[in-house]
Amino acid sequence: MKQLSQNMQSGLLRVEEVPAPTVQQNFVLVQTAFSLISAGTERSLVETGRKSLVGKALSRPDQVRKVLRSVKQLGFEATFSLVKSRLDARMPLGYSSAGIVVGVGDGVEGFKIGDKVACGGAAAGHAEVINIPHNLCAAVPQEVTLRQAAFTTVGAIALQGIRLADVRIGEIVVVIGLGLLGNLAVQILKASGCHVIGFDPDAQRCALAINAGADHAFSDEKSLESTLAQLSSSHGADAVIITAGTSSNRPVEMAGELCRDKGKVVVVGAVGLSLPRAPYYHKEISFMISRSYGPGRYDLTYEEKGNDYPYGYVRWTEGRNMQAFLALLQQKKIDVDRLVTHTFPLENAVEAYDLISGKHQKSSQEAPTNAATFMGVLFEYPLATIAEGSGEMSASPILLKRRIEMPGNQSVQQQVSTTKLQVGLIGAGNFARSMLLPHLNSHPQVSLAGVATLGPLESLDAAERFKFGYATTDPDQIFQDPNVQAVLIATRHDSHADLAVSALRAGKAVHVEKPMAMTPAELDEVLDTYHDLSEQKGIRPFLMVGFNRRFSPLMRQAFDFFAQRNEPLAMSYRINAGYLPPDHWTQDPEVGGGRIVGEVCHFLDLFQFLTGAPLVKVYAQALPNLGRYENDNVTIQATLADGSIGNIIYVANGDKTLGKEYLEIFCEGRAAVLDDYQSLVLYHDRKRVSRQGARDKGHRAEMLAWVEAIRKGQNEPVPFEHAVAATQAAFATLRSLQTGQAVSVQYPGTMKG
Repeated sequence: MKQLSQNMQSGLLRVEEVPAPTVQQNFVLVQTAFSLISAGTERSLVETGRKSLVGKALSRPDQVRKVLRSVKQLGFEATFSLVKSRLDARMPLGYSSAGIVVGVGDGVEGFKIGDKVACGGAAAGHAEVINIPHNLCAAVPQEVTLRQAAFTTVGAIALQGIRLADVRIGEIVVVIGLGLLGNLAVQILKASGCHVIGFDPDAQRCALAINAGADHAFSDEKSLESTLAQLSSSHGADAVIITAGTSSNRPVEMAGELCRDKGKVVVVGAVGLSLPRAPYYHKEISFMISRSYGPGRYDLTYEEKGNDYPYGYVRWTEGRNMQAFLALLQQKKIDVDRLVTHTFPLENAVEAYDLISGKHQKSSQEAPTNAATFMGVLFEYPLATIAEGSGEMSASPILLKRRIEMPGNQSVQQQVSTTKLQVGLIGAGNFARSMLLPHLNSHPQVSLAGVATLGPLESLDAAERFKFGYATTDPDQIFQDPNVQAVLIATRHDSHADLAVSALRAGKAVHVEKPMAMTPAELDEVLDTYHDLSEQKGIRPFLMVGFNRRFSPLMRQAFDFFAQRNEPLAMSYRINAGYLPPDHWTQDPEVGGGRIVGEVCHFLDLFQFLTGAPLVKVYAQALPNLGRYENDNVTIQATLADGSIGNIIYVANGDKTLGKEYLEIFCEGRAAVLDDYQSLVLYHDRKRVSRQGARDKGHRAEMLAWVEAIRKGQNEPVPFEHAVAATQAAFATLRSLQTGQAVSVQYPGTMKG
């Protein structure tokens, strides 16, 4: 299928073939008929992408501050790699479309194949096939065309702003900014029984607003003020809705001047927000910023997991706002057809964005004769075919092709003819791109066979950048590929165990990022599969977990420093992890598992690496959560089978300018201090030896060790028993926090050193 994207480093817009998405749980697969360009939002993104690196930095000082903080924590090299990875990637464009359902995921009710739907959100981009959360899908009434339904998301944005204004029949409302969003707001307000006055510096947009039903529309402020004074007996507007897109502060200044005493101002567009105190204070104006198209926006439990809000408590969610806008279209209270000025095939996307960015202007036959500018700009796609006799819609097999061969990259057939290790990747987020793939891509004995990600663009982007033989959205393509010998799993935490099990059953050597499992039940499934293969089927499985820190050069030196000891170790590990809000995906117990399962397992594993002994008991305490933390501030006392003890202090309430990790080790008159993987100081016989280096947490050495072990038929560089015990210790830590007691760690078999 085809999809439009922009490279955020170069600004280049491309329409290219990408693998079609697979339908997920709580999602709906939709073949697109029309998608709408949201001129304000998308023009801003495109223009930012086309700026130089300095221009990008000046436009996003907040991101620059994040980068500087990252340099302090991760070092320049790691930060540069992350930034480069994020910039030099394809970004989808678009968020308002309509089409036909061609697939329904588990857990979805109310939709079937063949249904007409309007789609919203980041997944509703300019692509021939999209995978949409079912809460962001709305059934299109029979009387509404898919062309009209493509306006639904933008219409819902306008509708949500009007709901916040809480306007009543007969009230006077001023709409500042008469682009697409403003014109839709005008029509909705008129349907609500309001007296509507529009303002826009563009006189032609004002004319369109009059045609759309505005009682008045002005391009100069004095005429607006005069008319408003007459209509309101000099009281002012009951509400002002700002739908403009500008960095200027003038819209909020105007709104304060135009609003009546105790009136309301609602910002829907992106404008300057330096409020002038005098009018807002003296009139006691209520000022609100509308959050896109309603409650549920930015809530992953609503948008991705499909959990709706109770109807009686949240009447108008973003999904219900979409349905309400479609009802207005059905009742012909909204006319979007008159707003369509241009229609392009997706292949002409660059021309469309040149239009909205002002590079050139082109009027179509559909454009109103008095509109020399753009308003509603649509992409039109080939329609779906209808299955004979069923009346159901079905996508072309070509559109649902989920594997794309990469021309110019070494073919899989060519790869197999060599002695190189054939590696498949599942998941290609920033971590994999910046920390893992560069080392595999440059390895002389590795060929990257295929990459699978849920996102079509991400898959294609990773395949192109790292020279994979093919890109896919279906992990089964990796598992079923007879040429793939090893699989690297770098997806979100909630999929690790299931993917690892599938890879093992497919006979692949596996590297899975931590955590290996998020629950004891998931861990049991991994263990059952591992032991079934080794004991029942006589297959020697290979499963390594990404505990990279034990491969750090400085950590290896610390290990060697205590290698000849005869006594247990005393270890203290402080982690200044930094704050993450409770709604961050890693804090979600169903998705990320929390920071103890998701990250603390690293440090528990290190205690095992340094001692060569299994963890046998943990005792944990946490600071009060105070509504801000999710067991993010904890101390963990760990006991190991050889008598060694380790203390972990893991905190989220510190200052990020302090280095993240600090380890002290003591034994037999020796001491070692590892400071954030940049320096190691060794103390012995009243001598002090300092080792310095660039921050290296072992990712390169980890990848090299993984490849070498597979090629030589050796055991996992991180012993499987170690990985299991560290995972069990993380679970035991959670139980200790719950019970207030020390908890024994269960682990299988004898630990390997």
